[in-house]
Amino acid sequence: MATTIDWHTLPMNDYRDNRVPGRTFFFTVRLLDRGSSLLTDHIAAFGDAIRQARIRKPFHVDGWVVLPDHAHAMWTLPPGDHDCSSRWRAVKIAFSKALRKSLGAASDDGAIWARQYQEFRVSSEAEYASLIDYMHTNPVRHGLSPSVQAWPWSSVHRFISSGLIVPQEGVETVPPPWALQRHGGTGAAPLP
Repeated sequence: MATTIDWHTLPMNDYRDNRVPGRTFFFTVRLLDRGSSLLTDHIAAFGDAIRQARIRKPFHVDGWVVLPDHAHAMWTLPPGDHDCSSRWRAVKIAFSKALRKSLGAASDDGAIWARQYQEFRVSSEAEYASLIDYMHTNPVRHGLSPSVQAWPWSSVHRFISSGLIVPQEGVETVPPPWALQRHGGTGAAPLP
């Protein structure tokens, strides 16, 4: 039986060393087919798509996790820049093109991505830390991995190697900040 943890009383990890100037956003992007494993089956193509988008319109990838049918990412854009949509459009197009070359169209019209993505503006250090923890515990929450560090497609390994996170067994999943807010806040609707 899992132990209940009061996340409000635990000290947060200090992620300040990972921050860069500019506006920070947390995203969820999904494939149309919720049962698909295209993202993890073609992780190299997804990584290349992110790199291509960063060349065209720079941004810092603060953290990420890729699951079979969706991905979470936290990006910090350059100061004064808030154009998330063209960056995600570039990622989706590049990934889709790579798949079409190797697999053919994934659906009748060739679409593989859900049209919309979810975005949450990060407005404080506490939200930042909570979202990084939420992102890294997501594979455990979905039953895909026994531990945070066992999931291969995650920035958690970068955080561990830089000393920002100490690997632990049996880490509880973390609720996102919007689940803890009683009166709503900035950002998108709750994520699954």
